[in-house]
Amino acid sequence: MPQPNPNPPGVIRIAGLRELGVHGVLAEEQVRAQPFELDIELEIDLTAAAGSDALGDTVDYGALAEAAARIVRTERYALLERLAARIVELCRADVRVSRATVTVKKLRPPVAVALDHVAVTISG
Repeated sequence: MPQPNPNPPGVIRIAGLRELGVHGVLAEEQVRAQPFELDIELEIDLTAAAGSDALGDTVDYGALAEAAARIVRTERYALLERLAARIVELCRADVRVSRATVTVKKLRPPVAVALDHVAVTISG
């Protein structure tokens, strides 16, 4: 019988991070910034941080949020899929993160129908 993981992963969530960026396939999207929203979920063993109460034992979500916002603001991608994957790469650069799930929402997509947003979610 398999043994249970003695340190099950915890979850850190960053929800509703908004930033302007230049991402998209259409010519108009490649020259003007538009609003994006990110939701980031990290699976990480939080046992050490829960015991120590030390920031060094967990992911600094403030620093991660700033780095993710900087990617949206300064890098350029045609597809939301690539932007989401790039932010997953950022999250997984911390070896303590066992899985990252990133949802990128384009809040004003240039489509001919009324909708709230379009979104892509990538996990890795």
